[in-house]
Amino acid sequence: MIHLTLPGTEEGRQLSFYLAMEEYVARHLPPAEYLFTWVVDNTVIIGRNQNLMTEVNTDYCKQAGIRIFRRKSGGGCVFADRRNIMFSYICDRTDVESTFADYTALMAQMLRSLGVDAVPGGRNDVLIDGKKVSGNAFYSLPGRSIAHGTMLFGVNTAHITNAITPDRSKLSAHAVQSVASRITTLSRYTSMSQDEFRRYAISYLTDRELCLAPEMVRQIELMEQQYHNPSWLYGRHAGREYTHSFRREGMGSMTLDVTLKGDALHELTLSGDFFPLVSEPSAVLQQHLRGVRLEREHLETAVEAAKPELIIRGLDARAMTDALLNIKPINQYH
Repeated sequence: MIHLTLPGTEEGRQLSFYLAMEEYVARHLPPAEYLFTWVVDNTVIIGRNQNLMTEVNTDYCKQAGIRIFRRKSGGGCVFADRRNIMFSYICDRTDVESTFADYTALMAQMLRSLGVDAVPGGRNDVLIDGKKVSGNAFYSLPGRSIAHGTMLFGVNTAHITNAITPDRSKLSAHAVQSVASRITTLSRYTSMSQDEFRRYAISYLTDRELCLAPEMVRQIELMEQQYHNPSWLYGRHAGREYTHSFRREGMGSMTLDVTLKGDALHELTLSGDFFPLVSEPSAVLQQHLRGVRLEREHLETAVEAAKPELIIRGLDARAMTDALLNIKPINQYH
């Protein structure tokens, strides 16, 4: 595996640069396995399909000087600061599910090599003593897979607790009272300093180094601008006429916002911390379901043809059909 570095010793860039960097690598570098690590100042990162206004306490973030960015991978909301080491992994495998599973297993293996009893857990985590020390996400580009995630060496509990406002169903499902009670930090299990651990992880996971050329960095800076577009950050989550939220083991949480024409589905928007297996899951499902009457016999046929298990990880036709049949009217301006 190749360790990627940047020219000079700079490490003061914001998160959007590193998201663009992994995308640049996936689109332009020769086929190989690549990995790089990075740290950022106080930042909240929301998943591609999440609703910013319900997942993040934006007032608190503004007061605390916490930046907010949306990434292109699915999954949930995370907080990062300079005590949280971020990992980005890019490869030319296209079997996203197995690639992601292998990546989280590799990160757990790396921690075990230090004598830390770490194991993959849940949909996307690495656990120590049943608590999350690393959360990860993935997405794909043509011919490439990208996995990235956190490694909590230390943590600012106040920022995590106040900046992120998750669906309460997540907390009750895990029988806990707060986000902070579900996480742990690597510093509790090793005498290494953060810099020592970071160097060790790089040496364990990679066997050679490649420094990106200045022209590559300039191209990454141009790609970075897409992450600053307000329409990308806030997404398309305006109120719809009908809605339903549910949580499914192995999938995560999902909210369906639906517009009807008569008794048939017209528009469909999905949000939540699920992992999409295609780039635009809402659009793909809408293409199959637009014009379908909200009656079980019609929905079952259309949903089965759409193959939701190939669109969203952990979703199947029965769960999708049941969710659509459970939508309820909402106040569009609530």
